[in-house]
Amino acid sequence: MNTFEKVSTINCSLEDLFDFHLDIKNLENITPPDTKVKLLNKDFIPHEGGVLKIRTVKNFIPITWEVEIAKIEKPNLLVDIAHKSPFKYWKHYHIFTQKGNICELKDVVEYELPLGALGQLFNFFIQSELKKMFDFRHKVTKEILNYKAGR
Repeated sequence: MNTFEKVSTINCSLEDLFDFHLDIKNLENITPPDTKVKLLNKDFIPHEGGVLKIRTVKNFIPITWEVEIAKIEKPNLLVDIAHKSPFKYWKHYHIFTQKGNICELKDVVEYELPLGALGQLFNFFIQSELKKMFDFRHKVTKEILNYKAGR
């Protein structure tokens, strides 16, 4: 099992940070510009057991994701598990913690690549891509929530 982790602090309320992540429309806002994302069930309201369907296109390669919301613990935790994705296994923890006057946003992704040992040869590339994606997501999330808070 491989793990990727990204942590940032944001000057916002815990509730705003949680609600921002619960609003699926924000997925389009925090997706890097080199990836197009389309919500296939736009009327989806996140709830435990619900499945969000997404189509991404990066480098002209379309990929459909089906992601189940496995756990919601307001205002501290969202967990999703991909049942359909380019990964053999994908579990994503969104962890929100109050740290004094600021909030910590922590993303933890546990994943397995397809093709066993052969797929594992590409893990360095996958880690690099995840770093770029989550760096962008955290930067934009911080900008949006700081703007909303007037900071």
